[in-house]
Amino acid sequence: MADLQGKTVIITGGARGLGAEAGRAAVGAGARVVLTDVLEEEGRTAAEKLGGDARFLRHDVTSEQSWREVVDFAVAAFGRIDGLVNNAGISGGSHPLEQQSVEDFRRVIDINLTGVFIGMRSVIPVMKEHGGGSVVNISSAAGLMGLALTAGYGAAKWGVRGLTKVGAVELGTARVRVNSVHPGMIHTPMTAHLGIEQGEGDYPTTPMGRVGQAPEIAAAVAFLLSDAASYITGAELAVDGGWTTGPTVRQLTGQ
Repeated sequence: MADLQGKTVIITGGARGLGAEAGRAAVGAGARVVLTDVLEEEGRTAAEKLGGDARFLRHDVTSEQSWREVVDFAVAAFGRIDGLVNNAGISGGSHPLEQQSVEDFRRVIDINLTGVFIGMRSVIPVMKEHGGGSVVNISSAAGLMGLALTAGYGAAKWGVRGLTKVGAVELGTARVRVNSVHPGMIHTPMTAHLGIEQGEGDYPTTPMGRVGQAPEIAAAVAFLLSDAASYITGAELAVDGGWTTGPTVRQLTGQ
């Protein structure tokens, strides 16, 4: 298990799904955690379940002022910021490119990409002041390949991947590491509308033949936040059961 003793970590989109599970993993590894989300009731409940080393703050990731409030809150509560998990995001639905509205496209980009940019920019000065830190940006398998019906989502997740690289290059000497995690099909509230099953199932595109579970992503996030990953920056970690590796035998043979 990753060791996060003494570290303070902000996790956006922390009310449920991957964010809540990342919070659970971080607290379990010894971190003090600030969960943020627009889902206030669910977020407070999630923080209460994590105990005394967790706090919750309502947070709009597209707002610079809201980000300032989160940073100030974390520093006031715990004295420092060592980690940021940019997890907040929306799917934007499944539409052919020609049918996705400009308004919907812009909204997905604003939350899924611009929010990541503002978050990174907001925490960097505090991390530098305390000798470094770790930023983990949650991208997607859709940020490693072209995925049909995800124009806004795919564009945003590719953008997160690129922004991660820029941050890693610029911040390396400041000892601020920046990496991206690329989940495949994961069983969370955001994917519930797709009707995916937990456990083994009919998933011919995934070499492991099943969807992932939130704790499997959270474990990767906790590792990247920890000092065990001290020489890893600018990396893109696919946690996708091999989905983006290439076509499976079943895909190629139809069997």
